[in-house]
Amino acid sequence: MSRGVLSSYCKQGSFAMVCSRTMASKTAVGFVGLGNMGNPMAKNLLKHGYPIVAFDVFPEACKEILDSGAQITDSPADVAERADRVITMLPSSPNAIEVYTGANGILKKVKKGSLLIDSSTIDPAISKELARASEKAGAVFMDAPVSGGVGAARSGNLTFMVGGVEQEFDAAKELLSCMGANVVYCGEVGTGQAAKICNNMLLAIGMIGTAETMNLGIRLGLDPKLLAKILNMSSGRCWSSDTYNPVPGVMEGVPSSNNYQGGFGTTLMAKDLGLAQDSATNTKTPTPLGSLAHQIYRIMCAKGYSQKDFSAVFQFLREEENL
Repeated sequence: MSRGVLSSYCKQGSFAMVCSRTMASKTAVGFVGLGNMGNPMAKNLLKHGYPIVAFDVFPEACKEILDSGAQITDSPADVAERADRVITMLPSSPNAIEVYTGANGILKKVKKGSLLIDSSTIDPAISKELARASEKAGAVFMDAPVSGGVGAARSGNLTFMVGGVEQEFDAAKELLSCMGANVVYCGEVGTGQAAKICNNMLLAIGMIGTAETMNLGIRLGLDPKLLAKILNMSSGRCWSSDTYNPVPGVMEGVPSSNNYQGGFGTTLMAKDLGLAQDSATNTKTPTPLGSLAHQIYRIMCAKGYSQKDFSAVFQFLREEENL
């Protein structure tokens, strides 16, 4: 839609709210979900001058953002009552349903014309349901899952994959650009989630492949740093080898060099792979490697790796070979 056509829309109905919201600039932004990803994302909004009104079910998660200058509320509903732009970053589909539609959910007190941006990775069908519920409440819902991990969340270099009404994209991008280097419009609600689960399926497959390759090279007598260097100047190079290497000591500042703490948890990867497999089943799409990756991460969860970063698949393979 052209700027001229959009301007005419801005004079009527909810689009007037859209335009005023786009121009509102540094008014308060709500943020629900202050975990490993949500906390640094909210901090980056604060750094860009946006007052933050936040909530998390875990009080300890709120303390750090409170110390950074955010206001803390008692529920997601209270966040929505105090801000007409709300971002959510939650672990799973059930969490998102509760935060939006529960007894103290966002939609209980949401303001008419509010923009609701969900950066969780959830089932695309759930995103569509939440969009319909938000529309009934007079609000606009967009799905905007992220890629890049905790490091990119801290540095503000995330990639956002956005689904929703295209006329709302600029309003969403204003906020998302404070937290990410790439903000990509994917199409209608749910397409952001579709892009994310496809990306994470490839990420899991690539991480397993990198872990297997590094493990084989080490067993063949290669120094892991040398092997990583060779891979990263050769055709095997990938994000898991050059940015997030799974072998302890090869890279600094990644979970593998911190006992696989922080980062993107194995439980969350197993969850995302489950979403990919559900979508593959629904669309009759063959994903043999995605299915195998899902099983590997599920086994890891059952064997005590659930709270470790997903790159711990290297450690898992090392232990499996000793059985």
